[in-house]
Amino acid sequence: MKRISLIAALGIFLFAACNKNKSTEQENIVPESEINTASTNRACAAYDVLERQLKEDPTLQNRMDAIEEFTARYSQNPSAFRLVGDVLEVPVVVNVLWRTAAENVSDAQIASQIAVLNADFAGTNADVNITSTYNSVKAGDTKIKFVPAGTVRKQTTVTGWGTNDAMKKSASGGIDPTSPSTTLNMWVCTMTGGILGYAQFPGGPEATDGVVILNTGFGTVGTAAAPFNKGRTATHEVGHYFNLRHIWGDRRCGNDGVSDTPAHDGANYGCPAAGHTSKCTGKPVEMTMNYMDYTDDACMYMFSLGQSSRMGATWAVGGPRASLR
Repeated sequence: MKRISLIAALGIFLFAACNKNKSTEQENIVPESEINTASTNRACAAYDVLERQLKEDPTLQNRMDAIEEFTARYSQNPSAFRLVGDVLEVPVVVNVLWRTAAENVSDAQIASQIAVLNADFAGTNADVNITSTYNSVKAGDTKIKFVPAGTVRKQTTVTGWGTNDAMKKSASGGIDPTSPSTTLNMWVCTMTGGILGYAQFPGGPEATDGVVILNTGFGTVGTAAAPFNKGRTATHEVGHYFNLRHIWGDRRCGNDGVSDTPAHDGANYGCPAAGHTSKCTGKPVEMTMNYMDYTDDACMYMFSLGQSSRMGATWAVGGPRASLR
């Protein structure tokens, strides 16, 4: 298992890729040939977006360092920050941006996604016990519940959205977030470059807070398409929203800030064979079934206890998402 430093080094070892901000809806139009909604490998741009935000706002690193300090203190004595048994009920507003009728995901598809989030974060998902690997550190109930708080729909001429947060701004053809300090906003839209989604980590600007999900990787019915049709893209991105890192720490054998997840060489794709081992020190069996890896929806089905604690630190009294309480 990995050791955790007191302050995780954020903004270091991040992958470099970002799009320039667009100022008008017309500028966000992307040729049909550049839209890739059928990628067979998971791709999350959360760290790319974080790198851009760190460059745009020099004060962000200090805020995130302070969050890591708080997380370390919380992990040492959680009861000092909230009552045992507390449950966080998160209001969720889904913002749907659509150009074609198929992109205008149905209420049933939205409901299916909320149901997946509630099952995955409660540890009641039907596939949680597919294997016994890492049973000893499976999180079970994270005490985070998701409550529908409305749907905002907007027709657009934009054929595909990038990772520059344009979909979150009405001025650029998107939808402004609803009460982002007290509500989880989810934007569902067509994305470019094979990206399934991305999230904003705690500490980022309130005006762009929330998660973005590709419409064909959202929920379990309607337009949801295999191998990303079990709602796990949202589970992964909401994990980032609650301060979880990719399990490989975004570099070979990197640190995700959690003690009970094994060191990974890098991202895993598809459905790796059971017992897949890492080439990192000690050659541990990789936790490929973890929601914060890149495996297919059908092959990821758990958070660890350490990840649950790390998420709990965000909404504990004094945490960066305490305003959701």
